[in-house]
Amino acid sequence: MNVAFIGLGVMGYAMAGHLSKGGHQVNVYNRTTAKAESWVDEYEGQFSLTPAEAAKGADIVFVCVGNDQDLNQVVCEANGVLEGMVAGSVLVDHTTASADIARHIAAKAAELEIGFLDAPVSGGQAGAENGVLSVMVGGDDASFSKVSPVMDCYSKSISLLGPVGSGQLAKMVNQICIGGLLQSLSEAVHFAKCSGLDAEQVFDVIQHGAAGSWQMVNRHQTMIEGQYDFGFAVDWMRKDFSIVLDEARKNGARLPVTAMVDQFYADVQAMGGGRMDTSSLLKRLENDK
Repeated sequence: MNVAFIGLGVMGYAMAGHLSKGGHQVNVYNRTTAKAESWVDEYEGQFSLTPAEAAKGADIVFVCVGNDQDLNQVVCEANGVLEGMVAGSVLVDHTTASADIARHIAAKAAELEIGFLDAPVSGGQAGAENGVLSVMVGGDDASFSKVSPVMDCYSKSISLLGPVGSGQLAKMVNQICIGGLLQSLSEAVHFAKCSGLDAEQVFDVIQHGAAGSWQMVNRHQTMIEGQYDFGFAVDWMRKDFSIVLDEARKNGARLPVTAMVDQFYADVQAMGGGRMDTSSLLKRLENDK
C-alpha cells in the first residue's frame, strides 16, 4: 500500500522502517527534517516537508508523536494530514494520548469520510526495533480490517478493543500496571541489598515463579547495577500518568498507588533523572537511604 508515517521518534523511526521493509511505499514526515533525511538514507521511501504533503495519495496514514497538542497540530491544523487525505483512506494514531483527542480527531475525520483508529502501542523502543509491539486499538471493524495486516509489519499482537477511545483507555491500563510493578520491583531490589542477599541470585530464582514479570526479567539486572540510561523515560511516564489520572477523575476510578508512584517519579525528575528509564524508581530509594 501507499502509506505515510508522521513522527520519527524512538518508536516511529523503526516502525516506519518495518513498513518499508514489508514492501509498502512509505512517505515520512518529521518536524526535524534531518531525521527524515536520515530515515530515507536507511530505508526505501521518501520524505515530505509537511504532514499534508506526506499524506497525499496515502491509503493509510500513521501518526506517532508526543502528546495531544502535537497530535492535533499534525492532524487538524494547517498543513495537517487531514488536508492531504482523501475519502476512503484511514488515519491511525499510535501516539499515547487522551481518549478525548482520539474522539475529537475521529469526528473531524468522519466529516471527510476518512476512517480513524486510535492505536497506542506497548513494547518500548526495543519492541519497535524488533517489530514485536502490542497494539491496542479503538475504532470500527472496517478500518481495522484494512489496517491490521499492515500493522503486522511491526507487531506481534493487535487487538480491536471497542469504539474510538478504547485503545487509549487500554494503554492507560497498561501504564497503571507498569508503574505499580516497577515500584514493587524497586522496593524488592532495595530490600534484597539491605538484607545482605546476593540480589542477582535472588532474582534469577524468583523470576521463574509467581512473582515473575516482564519488568523483573528485563530490568532487575540493570537496576542492581544502577544503569538507567536507556528505555522509556521518566518524563514520558509522567506525561502518560497525567493522562491516566485525568481520565480517572472523569470516570470515578480510584488510583491511589498510581498517584503515589507519579509523585515518586516527580522526585526522580527533581534528582535530574527525567531522561532515565522508568526503573530508576530504585535510585530514589537509594538516594533517600
